[in-house]
Amino acid sequence: MSSTDNRAHEGFTAEERAAMKDHAQDLKKAARRGSKADKAAQEHQDVLAKIAEMQDADRTMAERVHAVITATAPVLAPKLWYGMPSYALDGKVVCYFQSAEKFKARYATLGFSDQAKLDDGPMWAAAFALTEVTAEAEARIAALVKQAVS
Repeated sequence: MSSTDNRAHEGFTAEERAAMKDHAQDLKKAARRGSKADKAAQEHQDVLAKIAEMQDADRTMAERVHAVITATAPVLAPKLWYGMPSYALDGKVVCYFQSAEKFKARYATLGFSDQAKLDDGPMWAAAFALTEVTAEAEARIAALVKQAVS
């Protein structure tokens, strides 16, 4: 039996269950908020707080990714999505930062949803591994985010 077969029988991993609990808490918080402006400000603060909780390497990358995304595409609203910093357009997540720690991975991930306009023929990348956010990586992130919201 392969590992994917075992997983299908065992259910979700502890990390996946934790992410679903985070998502449920995010939805509850959003439902309790007042005006649209208050909601947006609080969601932005929630993202900054989540980034501040991350371990050193993930936090450093998340801070830089956040800065690049908010500067490049101010139309994207920061919000938590499954407990991860994400950036939404009209309430729909376009991209997100997943720390390596969250799913015990060896690298962080910058991911894009199907809302992102990254289409490039019959196949294109929708997630990118991040081990360090260099000036070159920042430029690439900015270009991807610009394209995603174009």
